[in-house]
Amino acid sequence: MHPVTLVAALLLLTASAPSVRAAPAAPAPAGSATVIDLNSADVATLSQGLRGIGEAKARAIVEHRRRHGPFRSVDELALVKGIGPKTVERNRARLRVGGGPSVAVTGEAPRRPPAPSGAWAAEATPVIIEGMPRDD
Repeated sequence: MHPVTLVAALLLLTASAPSVRAAPAAPAPAGSATVIDLNSADVATLSQGLRGIGEAKARAIVEHRRRHGPFRSVDELALVKGIGPKTVERNRARLRVGGGPSVAVTGEAPRRPPAPSGAWAAEATPVIIEGMPRDD
């Protein structure tokens, strides 16, 4: 394939690729876990994503966060009235503190597309075509 045709095809594919946006929280598929950030999760996310946490306790978590500031560790969840160490331990793998919005984790890291290459890339590798004169 001619290099210009290849570049045009890559640009077309890149331009037509769907943009990546954060999807609204949805139930995670079977076999996956939901990682919930205690400092950004809302009542619905907390009550649906954590074991032993209903809407009332989820509201207590959000209210505790509003009154006392962000959680500094997952263990601080036990400071919320009605939540004890057993509930914290039961949910520890699903919880984090800081680092952005809550996301579904399926056990596989997201894959990034390869960096662009070719004439416009800073680290472009020279292409040697057999039979063409070289600029040495």
